[in-house]
Amino acid sequence: MSEKVTFHDFIGSVDAENQEFVIDMHDELMKRGCKTDVKLARSGYLVTYSLNKKSIANYVFRKKGLLVRIYANHIASYMGVLDTLPEDMARAVCEAPVCKRLVDPSACNPKCSMGYDFLLKGQRMQKCRNGAFMFLLSEENNPFVKTLLLREAEASAL
Repeated sequence: MSEKVTFHDFIGSVDAENQEFVIDMHDELMKRGCKTDVKLARSGYLVTYSLNKKSIANYVFRKKGLLVRIYANHIASYMGVLDTLPEDMARAVCEAPVCKRLVDPSACNPKCSMGYDFLLKGQRMQKCRNGAFMFLLSEENNPFVKTLLLREAEASAL
C-alpha cells in the first residue's frame, strides 16, 4: 500500500514565488472549515478544498505553472468582484469554454454539473465550471484569486 500524500508533500513542489501565498490560502480555508484532499496526478499534485461536501477549489500543475480552479457556485453573490480582475485574468475567463449544457441542456452529459451564467465587465458569460475560473498563480493574480476564493468559501458556508 502506498503512503498517503500530504499537503506538506504538495507545498514542497510549489515554486518559491507562490509558496507563501498557497500556505496563507490553505490556512484561511482551513479556518473556514474546509477539508483538503491531496492526490498525485499525472501532472503533479492535485489539492482539492471542499466545504459542506462540495468542492470549492483545487490546485493543479500544468506546463505553464501552478493553477487554481475555483468552483464559483455562488458567483451571483459576488459577481461585482469580476469587474476588478486584471486583464489577463478577465481574458482567461473569456477564453474558457462555453457551457454546452447552459446553451442546450441535451448537448452535454446529463451527469455534468452545469456551468456558470454571469456578467463580466457588462458581457454575459455562460462558461463551463471546469475552466471558467482557472487562473495561473502569479504576483499580479494572487490578490484577486484570494478575494474570489474567500468570497466563495464564505458563500459556501452559509
